[in-house]
Amino acid sequence: MSTLSTHVLDTATGQPAVAMRVHLSKWVGDSWERVGDWVTDEDGRVGELAGLVSGRYRLGFETGEWGNDFYPFIHIVFVVDESRDHYHIPLLLSPFGYSSYRGS
Repeated sequence: MSTLSTHVLDTATGQPAVAMRVHLSKWVGDSWERVGDWVTDEDGRVGELAGLVSGRYRLGFETGEWGNDFYPFIHIVFVVDESRDHYHIPLLLSPFGYSSYRGS
């Protein structure tokens, strides 16, 4: 099984996105099933989420509740291959754009 972590940085302020709601779902059959819900800590992070098996996953970030009116919700879809022990998926957020990458 693999683990997952994420963090969110507000690039407009250079500060972590504290208290942002984050959701993880897994593609099962022909729909998304919720795996869990978290809130970013004082460093904008959600620590190691354990127990991911191979498959397609979706991280959902509630950016609108955090204060981004243009992108109120962001989904990042990615594939887990159990041969990799850990996945880190950061979100870099600005008022009118965002980016993500596979971190280490």
